[in-house]
Amino acid sequence: MNATLPEKAPSPFVTMGLIGLMFFIFGFVTWLNGPLITFVKFAFDLDNIGAFMVLMVFYMSYFVLALPSAFILKVTGMKKGMSLGLLVMAAGAIMFGQFATHRIYAGAMTGLFTIGAGLALLQTAANPYISIVGPIESAAQRIAVMGIFNKLAGIAAPFIFGALVMSGITEFGAQLDAAANPAAREALLNGFAQKVLWPYMGMAALLVALAVFVLKSPLPELKGESKAEITSQKGGKGLFAHPNLFFGVLCIFLYVGVEVMAGDAIGTYGAAFGLPLDRTVLFTSLTLAGMLVGYIVGWIVIPRFVSQEKYLAFSAILGVLFTLGAFLTKDYVSVGFVAALGFANAMMWPAIFPLGIRGLGRHTEIGSALMIMGICGGAILPRLYVGLAEVIPFQTAFLVVMSPAYLYILFFALFGSRVAAKG
Repeated sequence: MNATLPEKAPSPFVTMGLIGLMFFIFGFVTWLNGPLITFVKFAFDLDNIGAFMVLMVFYMSYFVLALPSAFILKVTGMKKGMSLGLLVMAAGAIMFGQFATHRIYAGAMTGLFTIGAGLALLQTAANPYISIVGPIESAAQRIAVMGIFNKLAGIAAPFIFGALVMSGITEFGAQLDAAANPAAREALLNGFAQKVLWPYMGMAALLVALAVFVLKSPLPELKGESKAEITSQKGGKGLFAHPNLFFGVLCIFLYVGVEVMAGDAIGTYGAAFGLPLDRTVLFTSLTLAGMLVGYIVGWIVIPRFVSQEKYLAFSAILGVLFTLGAFLTKDYVSVGFVAALGFANAMMWPAIFPLGIRGLGRHTEIGSALMIMGICGGAILPRLYVGLAEVIPFQTAFLVVMSPAYLYILFFALFGSRVAAKG
């Protein structure tokens, strides 16, 4: 198989801009999950464990659909695959909007799973593409630029969702508590749930428009063999000749878990201190602002001043220190340390992903899909946290979940990512 390119390829800036648009889209949709936890908790009258099913369903879709996405992309190519992913996301947005409005919990979760399925297709295409579009040593720098698109969208998402759906949530909670009878309570919940319909219908329309735009864009159409396959010295060996991949899959699993804990679970964490709900639903934006700063710093220093392996190790150490800071403090200060984890986390994905697929050659597509499957850590670690927080203090639960994950990321940076050199 050979890469199939248009006769006149667009400039690298156009290509990165178009891929950046993809990162903006799945940044916006992904980081809606933080305020969406609070929405689902009220709309469906759930406890924290039930509300955190938002994360479980959304991120488990990556585990289920990453490998099928790799095979789909072999057939469709990148451009058509991205358009298909956007259309799948649009279908999921319609499902979620309709079912959430009618307070049908299983249907709403199916809609979220479908959105995640479309994102799995987008991620499986976009991440390896941006990793191999230039030298692998500077892949973290390129992904950092993509991360800026992603986190700008993520910062905006809670504010837009908050303005359209969650405005007055503190007062609504008080009204709900004061409801005199079950019928009055149901009427309040039904009215609240209906606020999500048109924002999600609008999102679906935008995703369909973007699907058409991407299909008509000058983005190079790639099938089969990638640039990594052409240049790799290890293209003929099996996946098991690349232990860095399997260390990397676990590293991605743990990284996405801590990223989601710092970004999506921060609202629940702050609410556990008794902080006002109309503020806690915006805390996700604080974490993403920290990530945006981290991406800018990483873009400047990698690989000009420091290697991606060393910066990853530095980030993991920061993660441990900020987690300890959150454990040892209270209220807004503790929340501030959790938000600061955004800075620590920022350059982890940009470093882990290219280090995990380094040297895979003709196995790059499957290896990338395995790495994408690791995104399900975003489902497991928050679920572990809310389960532990039922039986031990929530700050202790946060420490128990987060610290070992950062220590493993440190191991991958210093040792696990380097094993490939022995292949």
